[in-house]
Amino acid sequence: MSLLRVLVVDDDESLRRITRMQLEEMGYGVLDASSGHEALALLSAEPLSLVLTDYRMPGMDGLELLGRIRSEHPLIPVVMITAFGSIGNAVEAIKAGAFDYITKPIDFEQLAIVVRRALEHHALVEEVQALRSMLDRKYGFDAIIGRSKALLHVLDQAARAAQSRATVLIRGETGTGKELLARAIHANSPRRHKPFVTINCGAIPSALLESELFGHVRGAFTGAVAHKMGRVEAADGGTLFLDEIAEMPPELQVKLLRLVQEGEIEKVGSPAPLRVDVRIIAATHRNLEARVEDGQFREDLYYRLSVIPLELPPLRERPDDIPALVEHFFLKSRERHGRPELRLPPALVSCFTAWHWPGNVRELENVIERLVVLAPGDEISRNDLPENLRRQPGPANTLNIEIPPQGVSLEAVERSLILEALKRCDWNQSRAARFLDISRKTLIYRMEKYNLRRETRDAAGARSAG
Repeated sequence: MSLLRVLVVDDDESLRRITRMQLEEMGYGVLDASSGHEALALLSAEPLSLVLTDYRMPGMDGLELLGRIRSEHPLIPVVMITAFGSIGNAVEAIKAGAFDYITKPIDFEQLAIVVRRALEHHALVEEVQALRSMLDRKYGFDAIIGRSKALLHVLDQAARAAQSRATVLIRGETGTGKELLARAIHANSPRRHKPFVTINCGAIPSALLESELFGHVRGAFTGAVAHKMGRVEAADGGTLFLDEIAEMPPELQVKLLRLVQEGEIEKVGSPAPLRVDVRIIAATHRNLEARVEDGQFREDLYYRLSVIPLELPPLRERPDDIPALVEHFFLKSRERHGRPELRLPPALVSCFTAWHWPGNVRELENVIERLVVLAPGDEISRNDLPENLRRQPGPANTLNIEIPPQGVSLEAVERSLILEALKRCDWNQSRAARFLDISRKTLIYRMEKYNLRRETRDAAGARSAG
């Protein structure tokens, strides 16, 4: 283990030598400098954990050196050495950012205590910085694997949205990574050092959701034996992520609207409002516009939540990202399950890119993990793959579509294809999904996206009859 190294700065050579000897006896590595300029040169060239500097020195004094260190090496603590009768200088140094001070003549027992505390502080700061760096890598935008044009467009919008206070609505099919994107927005926002609190509005019974969100006071209902802090209050100063927002009951939508508009909540059983400061990011895989039309979701809340709408593309629309995702999940799972010798031949990657992944990135990650756990040998073979990945894609059906010179809307084409498939299958969703070679879940998502319901068929029939 390497020695912790301390830099002693003083123009008095004898004091430098004595201090150095004392610190070396304490077990530290010591460097010394006779001036502020020499000290800065050493700081730039050597890894150091602490600076002890005299206050009064010719040329650059201790206070000026402190300012330079705070600017150029902000993690390194500085302890100021000052004359016994110059406590005012010590106070000035503390205000300027010094960790502590000691007075001359130096009491070496006191020096040992101050140095130990300063080095412990330095170690703690470095640990916090390392943890923050790790979290930034884990939840930053770089953690979202893929460089396809569709994904990069969303990430660019999200990066700009991160710097604002505006509410964000993330849409996308199940498994596309909506929570990961929400965490990346928080991690790159001014609120990054405050809480990121999540709640799945569809996973908690509606009778309990209000208490989970807003909290309750003692005696608010049977079983409320103590005050409870809700998720909103827990997120104060940070970000509240409301997953599956479309599942929120109408009676709670009113209270959420008050939070978004006024920054206030009411705990269950409390008549007094509570002010909170939270940034809201919501997510859904459903078509909220259709829910607004059906009266299941408040229109005013919808517009408040979708100030910045982001839509994550499904994996089938970003096939170029699949090889990178396969490699990432394979290496991650191989490490987690202690199989460093396991190999995935590059030739098998084409089997992954040929599948349309109805469960999106989450399905891909689960398949990779299953392969890593169950593969019998040191190399994954084609026979280890799930049946759907082993099947070679059949001959592509060619559609002769006449494209007008002015271009065409891809969404309009997709809507027409889905509508035609539903008509041919008499609106049987399972048959229509097989007809289009997609999952039923994907078909339902697309039906909601384009507002395709039985009324569409009835209206079309009525128009043709007329």
